[in-house]
Amino acid sequence: MSNPKIVKDKIKLLEIEEMAKNRFGNLVKAVVDVEQNLMALDAEMHVDEEQLLLSSGSKQENLWGINLYPEFFGRPDFVEFDSMINLRPNQNNRSRGVESVEVQKKIIEIVNNLIEK
Repeated sequence: MSNPKIVKDKIKLLEIEEMAKNRFGNLVKAVVDVEQNLMALDAEMHVDEEQLLLSSGSKQENLWGINLYPEFFGRPDFVEFDSMINLRPNQNNRSRGVESVEVQKKIIEIVNNLIEK
């Protein structure tokens, strides 16, 4: 059962590691709201996190799906831009990745501000 949580304040890397262990082994799915500087974590599917954020006031165009690999914390491959919710031709994003370098930078900034060792 998916029980995603919204992270607005700092979360310990240890908690992310536990989420990974309990669900997929080596990764945690997350959806980042680039407007509100927060993210939802710990669901089976990005769409579950997306729905939680939408019901909490987020706007669709600000939500981007990523995967976090706790073992790579502090490295570029800590964040993977890959989610079905990222397919948005109307926003010129035609892949499961995040094609805008500016949006990628914003996502990484938010993730780095919210997750601490």
